Parts: sequence; C-alpha cells; structure tokens
Amino acid sequence: MAYPKAAPSSTTSGSPPSVKVILTETDLQRVVDRIAHQILEKTDGADGTVLLGIPTRGVPLAHRLATRIAAFEGVDVPVGVLDVTLYRDDLRLRATRALGPTDMPPGGIDGRRVILVDDVLFSGRTVRAALDALSDLGRPSSVQLAVIVDRGHRELPIRADYVGKNIPTARTESVKVTLAETDGSDEVKLIGEEPS
Repeated sequence: MAYPKAAPSSTTSGSPPSVKVILTETDLQRVVDRIAHQILEKTDGADGTVLLGIPTRGVPLAHRLATRIAAFEGVDVPVGVLDVTLYRDDLRLRATRALGPTDMPPGGIDGRRVILVDDVLFSGRTVRAALDALSDLGRPSSVQLAVIVDRGHRELPIRADYVGKNIPTARTESVKVTLAETDGSDEVKLIGEEPS
C-alpha cells in the first residue's frame, strides 16, 4: 500500500544558500601579482625574506607569490610550510585534525623577515597560532602577513600587511577560496544564508 508523501514543512526551506563569486581566476591572478609587487616594494626587493604558507591554501599561495616575485625581479624567495594545528586555541572544540608538516626553508628563519601567507583573515586566531609556532622555531627579524581576503570580525588585534581584497561580511556568511592546486579551480566565493 502506498502512503501519501508528507507535505513539505513550512519552517524549513529547501533552497541552497546564496553564492556570489567575488574573485574569478583572472582576478585571483591579478591579486597575487599585486601582492608580489607590494612585497618587493616594502621589503627592498625581498632581501632577507622568507614566505611561510599556512596550510591548507596558504601553502600554494606562498609558492605562487615566490614564483611571481622571481618573474618580476629574478629573486628566489625561500618558501616553507608552517602547520599551526597544535597551537590552535580551539583544539578541544573541533574534531580531531591530522597534523601537517612544518617545513622550514633552507637557512631557517632566524634574523630573516618572515611573511606568513594565508587565504582568509577572519578572527585572527590562526595567525596567533602561527606566531606561537614561529616562536618555537626561531627568532625572525620581523613577521608580516599576506592574505587574499580580509573579511573582518577580528577577535584579536591582528592585521594583514598585504591584502588582496577586503570583503565586508556578516558573521553568518563564509568566504570560500578554491585554488587549482588543492581544489581544481581558482575562485573566491561569498556564501550567505539561505534566501528567505
């Protein structure tokens, strides 16, 4: 015997959240180029500079920046990876995460300018964790921060030195960066609440 289908609930909307493309592949290339130029200008040609990517997407972004700096000035900027998992202050609040590699560039970070590279700056807590991790690895002469998107809502007094795009957001929205190296395509999207 067939039973009639239940009527859809009036309290839940089956519609997907709103999605707005903020940066296309071409836009993202321009942003990386602009940040690479800014790094060259603010660091006297990237002399004594090291790029450390914060996993996941900060790592390919750091490599892209190094590639563009080399293309513009012929300077090879060392690139490393800084896993901040054990330094996060929300470990007990989130599901268990696998530890990633921390890979210091040749020559380490002592006495060098370190530029941390990440995709999105939000609360500032990932950057705080990165600063704590750095203190266990060496003593850089200075630390700077480069991000593709600054979406606001800082919980700590942290700001980026190099920003691709400032995107004012609501706390209920999220910013999704996809990169060819990790996701198969380059794009930045703003994902909002379900439309009412």
